[in-house]
Amino acid sequence: MLSEAIQEQIRQELNVEIQSLQSVHGGDINQAAKILLDDGKELFVKWNSSAPENMFEAEAKGLQLLNSADTDLQIPSPVLIKEDFLVLDWIEEGGGKQHSARDFGKELAKLHKQTANHFGLDHNNYIGKLSQSNSRHSNWADFFALERIEPQVRMGIESGKLTRTILKSVEGLYKKLGSVFPAEKPALLHGDLWSGNYMFTKNGNASIYDPAVYYGHREMDLAMTRLFGGFSANFYDGYNEEFPLEGGFDSRVNICNLYPILVHANLFGGSYCRQAENIINRYA
Repeated sequence: MLSEAIQEQIRQELNVEIQSLQSVHGGDINQAAKILLDDGKELFVKWNSSAPENMFEAEAKGLQLLNSADTDLQIPSPVLIKEDFLVLDWIEEGGGKQHSARDFGKELAKLHKQTANHFGLDHNNYIGKLSQSNSRHSNWADFFALERIEPQVRMGIESGKLTRTILKSVEGLYKKLGSVFPAEKPALLHGDLWSGNYMFTKNGNASIYDPAVYYGHREMDLAMTRLFGGFSANFYDGYNEEFPLEGGFDSRVNICNLYPILVHANLFGGSYCRQAENIINRYA
């Protein structure tokens, strides 16, 4: 349960009184709770006593960036940011107005229309508890190779989760990336868009959270929605109505998902390691 020390920080810095606490799911690496204040306001707090440096600060920046986009997506706003915990607005799930997967797809497409001059971001952040490098590049192939695949492959080899023999295949893959992806402007991405990081709210809108934001190729978000399932056909129909994907996307899903699969290989090991090596060898 939430420590008394964190509760006291929340009381003092927000000048509030906490009426009750309720544990809720906080994901794979954090604990979380719903806080009810004495004025009736509800907040969400997530904490981790061994959080990597600036992890919650980076998450808060990502939420703020997503909130700055012109969409109807409901994104929790940071209320209090500390090294070992983060307080956000509480967003109620489900009920009320009928939700629309098609509208969710359209709003994600609107998010992806937010662009920048370079692929990357002005700061690094995290995907899960792993550091995510966002050094800027003028083209997607270089960014994908140097900031996404290379750090994860290096980490996997150093830990023994990936075999060193994969290095030759990785070099072959890098040489082909320029011809794999269609040329597009950098898109504002959620960055970790799987079914556990979205919900439909009481007013019917979709809410996305726990981001790993950067400006990247928009197919990265769309491919990740297919990695573990949980997104309906209407979602993709809505997306393509608003911002149609280039032809051949289905053939690029696996190469897009090489990054999250490598992340999972480094976090959890097991079959993700062989899955990552199979994708690399297939494209090399």
